[in-house]
Amino acid sequence: MLRIWWRKLRTHLILVVIAAGFIAAFPGDTPGGNSVSDKVLGKAGDILFNYVAWEVQAIGYKLNQVQGGAAPYLDEGTRSSYVDNYLKQVNTLQQLEGRINAIYSNPTISDPDEASRDFRTQRDQQRQLVDRIQPTAESIIETQVAAVLRDEGFSVLGEILPPVSAHLTSPPMLLVVSPRDTIRYDFATNILNLNAADANALENEIDHTANVSSLVVPIGGIGLYPTMVMETWTPVYLFETVAHEWSHNYMLFFPIGMGYFTNPETRILNETAATLFGKEIGRKVIERYYRDFPNIMAQLPPAPVSQPTPRPDTAQATPAPTATPFPHDPDERPSFDFAAELNRTRVTVDFYLHFGLVDLAERYMEGQRRVFAANRYAIRKLNQAFFAFYGGYQGAGGSNAGGADPIGPAMQQIRDASPSLKAWLEIMRGITTRQELLTTRDKMLTSR
Repeated sequence: MLRIWWRKLRTHLILVVIAAGFIAAFPGDTPGGNSVSDKVLGKAGDILFNYVAWEVQAIGYKLNQVQGGAAPYLDEGTRSSYVDNYLKQVNTLQQLEGRINAIYSNPTISDPDEASRDFRTQRDQQRQLVDRIQPTAESIIETQVAAVLRDEGFSVLGEILPPVSAHLTSPPMLLVVSPRDTIRYDFATNILNLNAADANALENEIDHTANVSSLVVPIGGIGLYPTMVMETWTPVYLFETVAHEWSHNYMLFFPIGMGYFTNPETRILNETAATLFGKEIGRKVIERYYRDFPNIMAQLPPAPVSQPTPRPDTAQATPAPTATPFPHDPDERPSFDFAAELNRTRVTVDFYLHFGLVDLAERYMEGQRRVFAANRYAIRKLNQAFFAFYGGYQGAGGSNAGGADPIGPAMQQIRDASPSLKAWLEIMRGITTRQELLTTRDKMLTSR
C-alpha cells in the first residue's frame, strides 16, 4: 500500500514538472513567423487551438486519475478485460455517432432532429458511460505500454522517462501549408475541428491570399504532455498511437526532436521513427496482454517478415523523379492497390514540379483524386500540402505518400541491423538529415 502511495505522489510531481515545461514551450496559440504564416494565421485566427487551455485541463484530469484510480489494485487479467470492455463501449458510442451523422447528411430526411432523437439520447447515455470508465482504462493502457518499454530497456532506475501519460480525447485538426512549386512542409498549426465545407472554404481563402497549397487534416494525436491521443475503439491503432506520441516526447530531448520545427527533413525523420517505433511497441503490448482476447488479436496485421538487407554497393540510390508508368501485364486485372497508386502519384507530381509545371501537377492530382474516389478511396483534397503532411509518415517497404524518398526503407534497414529497439532509437535520435541517415545505414551494412 505504501509503495502504491509513493508511486502516486512521485507521478504527481513528475507530471506537473514536465507538463509545466510544455506550457512554457507553448505560451499561447501558435505564433506567426514569416509573411506566409502571418497571412495564414490572419485567416485562421479565430479557430486556432489553445494549447495552454488544453494542457491545464489535461493536467487536472490526470492528477485526479492518479489520485483516485483503481488500476494499481487490479491484476493483469482484470486490467486487460477492463480495456477490452472500454474499447467495446467506445465502439458502441462511435456507431451511434455514425448513425446520427448519417441522418443529418441525408437530404431526404426533412426533420433530422426528430429522426435522430432516440439515437441522440442513446449517444448521450453512452457518452456518460465511456467518460466514467475512461480514466481507469487510460491508466491501464499507460501501465501496459510502460511495462513493454521497460522490457525494451528504456527505464532509468526502474522508471520510464518521461513517464507514459496519455489522454484519450478528440484531437484538433491540423492546418498544413506547402509552397505550390514544391512539396515542402513549410508551416502548420492546430485548429478547432471543422466540417468539410468549412475546411474547404478556409483552404481556398488561404490559397488565394498567400498563393500556397493548404490542407486541413485530421490527426490521431499530439506529443504534448500528457500526450493527446484520439479516442478510438481500435486496439492496434490505440496502442500504436500511445507509443508513437511517447516517442515524440522521448526524442524531444535529442537532436531529432530539437530540430522538428525548424528543419523539414528532421520532421520527416522524427515522424517516421515514431511511426516505426509505435508499430513495434503497439504489437508487443497486444501480444503480451491480449492473447486471451481473440477479437483483439484478430485485428493485428500479419507479423512483418524481415527481408534480406542489400549491401550498400548494391542498394538502390535515391531515384530521380520520373513519370514513367510502372510496367504491368496488360492481360492482368489486379485489384486496386491504394498504396502503390499513391506512391506513383507522388513520384509523378515531383516530376512535374521539378520542371516547373505547377498547373499540370495540380490538374493531375485532381484527376488522381477522382481515380481514388472511383475505387472507393475518398480523399477530400489531393494537393501539395497533402503530400507534405502524409509524406512525413513513411513505412519500411515503401513510402506511399513519400514517393521516392528513401527515409522509410533506410530507417527500417537500420532497425533490422540493430540489436534492439532501444539501440535503434538511440541511433535515430542523433540524426537530423536524410544524408546522415543514409550514411549511417551504409556504415552499418558495411560492417555486418
